[in-house]
Amino acid sequence: MRDDLMVQQQIDGPWQHMVGVICLNQTGRKQVKDVLPKLLGICPTPVHYLNTLPETIKQIIQPLGMVNVREKRLRKMSQDFLTWDGEDATDLYGIGKYGSDSYRLFFKNELPEDVGDHELKRYVKEEFRIR
Repeated sequence: MRDDLMVQQQIDGPWQHMVGVICLNQTGRKQVKDVLPKLLGICPTPVHYLNTLPETIKQIIQPLGMVNVREKRLRKMSQDFLTWDGEDATDLYGIGKYGSDSYRLFFKNELPEDVGDHELKRYVKEEFRIR
């Protein structure tokens, strides 16, 4: 993954976006940019993810830390995603304000009020030329 782009700018679709959001939780972007292509290489969709053994996922995401918690969040979010209506990202397990804000920006073309994340703020300022 390119260092000059946000993770959200380098994935394919909302489910992969949510995977990136969960992977980014309490870890650095550099580690995620190393791990995410490997994870999405074997699990490009929620169905692939759900059909992959948790132990296989844990081996891949190990560099991100919080392996058991993170795998549980990814699995539950993937289950939710299969029946999700695509409206409110916080309806998905493990997705909070950052995930919701970034989903609204990158997939719904909406500008959320009160963006809290530093990188998202920078993106909004550059992309929308907001001071």
